[in-house]
Amino acid sequence: MPRVRLVHPKASEAGAVIEALRAAGHTVEYDEKLTGNEFRAVRQSPPDVFVIDLSRVPSHGRELAIYFRGQKALRQVPMVFVEGAPEKVAEIRKLLPDAVYTTGARLRSAVRQALAAPPANPVVPPQMMERYRSRTAAQKLGIREDSTVALIDPPRNYVAALGELPSSAVLDEDPAAKGDVTLWFVHDAEACLARLPRMRGVAERTKLWILWRKGSQIKEPFLRESAIAVGLVDYKICAVDATWSAMAFARKQAKEKH
Repeated sequence: MPRVRLVHPKASEAGAVIEALRAAGHTVEYDEKLTGNEFRAVRQSPPDVFVIDLSRVPSHGRELAIYFRGQKALRQVPMVFVEGAPEKVAEIRKLLPDAVYTTGARLRSAVRQALAAPPANPVVPPQMMERYRSRTAAQKLGIREDSTVALIDPPRNYVAALGELPSSAVLDEDPAAKGDVTLWFVHDAEACLARLPRMRGVAERTKLWILWRKGSQIKEPFLRESAIAVGLVDYKICAVDATWSAMAFARKQAKEKH
């Protein structure tokens, strides 16, 4: 039976998609959140097709698809994108024109189509870091005109790290400030773990970025997995400058009870 790797941001809603694929004779592999071990497993044993759901916002689907296509071991695996806001679908279609785009009602036939005609010369779009390299730190972090930026534990040279900001943007170093964007600079793993649970409320009312020094004891997998453990989910990552990386987090929605 063809193996399908499903990418869906919400386990409680993925069940219907999984059942539809199994009813069509496919073996379905699914993890609500891919961690380092799952990524390695996917690369070591590629599926026959990726099915990527775009119905939820924010969704990791687009960036995961670009990551998969960037891996030599996964490049030939066909992709099927399901649902999604028209503007989001248009964005990914520009980057991956050789994928199949469909609705939930037509998923079975779309998977058959993708399996029957995998891309002969797969398009390899630039990875996220490459696409964002020419953008300013303010653009990457979503700091716009009239934005209030709340700063938590900023280093002394944070102004240099952020670079040129919109002229009407306001920086507030008060830890209790309520900004449109919140930048939390983490310097120590233990202190990060202690403060993470309190950041759930911050993520509900603002765009929360957690920044860490490249090459420090804090690594991307540690930060992601620690945040997931307290109910936060990441949806974007960027390089702020040569020293700082940043990851955006939102509060994870609770699963519906049935």
